[in-house]
Amino acid sequence: AGRSPSGAPLLTASQSLEGAGGRRSGYITIGYRGSYTMGREAQADAKFRRVARITVCGKTALAKEVFGETLNESRDPDRPPERYTARYYLKFNFLEQAFDRLSEAGFRMAACSSTGTCAFGPEQGGPADDKIWTSYTEYVFCRD
Repeated sequence: AGRSPSGAPLLTASQSLEGAGGRRSGYITIGYRGSYTMGREAQADAKFRRVARITVCGKTALAKEVFGETLNESRDPDRPPERYTARYYLKFNFLEQAFDRLSEAGFRMAACSSTGTCAFGPEQGGPADDKIWTSYTEYVFCRD
């Protein structure tokens, strides 16, 4: 085993990621873009479109541990396990499924954030009475 410039022993990728009980500690962020339309006077029957893609940001080893074969790595292949990436996404489109996998792996939600903007309305060539809104939402999960 090597030593750092300060004289401390260097840790392997698996050692540096392990927390209590031999499980890797860290953070995984789940993000998605969504859109919906609302008719006149913000009617209660807003039409939501399905989630197109769920993105995953975090250390490669953690993401692979939690999501396994459902993790699409095609946008960042051969990423070292101890490195972070924000280029993975899931092969399924159900947030509940992602949340269940994170919970089963011992993660808890630490924070969430969402933004929404009016993408276009009638004045920009959209539907006559509807405004189309887009949103971006992120959920941060952690495991100690």
